[in-house]
Amino acid sequence: MRILALLTDAFGGHGGIAKFNCDLLTALCAYPSCKEVVAIPRLVVYETEPLPHNLTYVTNGTGNKFKYIFAILKQLIRHHNFRLILCGHINLLPLATLAKWRTGAPIALIIHGIEAWQPTKNWLTNKQTKLVDTIISVSSFTMKRFFSWAKLPNVRKCLLPNSVDLARFTPGHKDKSLLSRYDLNGKTLLMTLGRLVGHERYKGFDEVLEILSELIDEIPNVVYLIAGNGNDSQRLKEKAKKLNLSNHVIFSGYVSEAEKVGHYRLADAFVMPSRGEGFGIVVLEAMACGVPVVASEADGSKEATRDGEMGILVDPADKEKLKNAIIEALKRPKGVVPDKLDYFSFQRFEKRCHKIIDTIIEQTK
Repeated sequence: MRILALLTDAFGGHGGIAKFNCDLLTALCAYPSCKEVVAIPRLVVYETEPLPHNLTYVTNGTGNKFKYIFAILKQLIRHHNFRLILCGHINLLPLATLAKWRTGAPIALIIHGIEAWQPTKNWLTNKQTKLVDTIISVSSFTMKRFFSWAKLPNVRKCLLPNSVDLARFTPGHKDKSLLSRYDLNGKTLLMTLGRLVGHERYKGFDEVLEILSELIDEIPNVVYLIAGNGNDSQRLKEKAKKLNLSNHVIFSGYVSEAEKVGHYRLADAFVMPSRGEGFGIVVLEAMACGVPVVASEADGSKEATRDGEMGILVDPADKEKLKNAIIEALKRPKGVVPDKLDYFSFQRFEKRCHKIIDTIIEQTK
């Protein structure tokens, strides 16, 4: 069996969707009857990690949309014997539809979060959702939001939540070099990790900044580490300054994969009162590092805590409850990994992925 995967990014990418796609490609390549997975990413920023042995990773389509379209057309002209087309983002659906027309293979559309919560700006993409055979969602929340506007009564629905590498993300001592870099000795640290992007102001950075003064009144040595980069960082820095919080807020900038675990281990509580997360893989990573978490009850990140069984859920709009939730998280012991976190292990992810492929192939014979 050969599978064609059209993706935004994966190996050589950065962020939650790239991580999900790396895990997905690895799981697909381990599927017993899979001969080859041909993956075409839209973006490759960093060096690619070691690739699965039967993955053909086509990187000559990066740079602009015309090169990407040409790379896909080149594959479809050379080969048409794909058994399945994976569309890794709803905006790639027109190209997945073209591949379906060429190969006759079914389309499985993967939806991650806010990109699929409402109709896209492209009428053709919205219309082509009716040509999708399977919807794979990272959370029930995103699945529900998608089907609130996409009327697809006969489509197959599958859940495939994100996974976390429990061998890599583990509890440990605070890194002395990082403590020195950020001048954190003797400080109580809150942390949020995510992209600081102007059109995605839903991670919860603003919400934490707005209650930080009240927290300082109760915990004078508290510091808030905003980890990540993006075009919204200057606005957040100015907001922290306006709120007289400059001495209590640290902006780390971009955090590399190599330093990510060390940054999680710095935190006494991981706080993400978000409003637009489809799932929230950073919540899993923080918990795996033994950091108590405060997550949102207003989006898909609540599913990362198993509806509050592994962390504290809060309404991001309720400032008093957010403050109290953070205080409660800081009282919880560090270094304790929730027992149920194994639910999100890669091994479980792979089994779920293979079961989904089994179902798709069986029903398309």
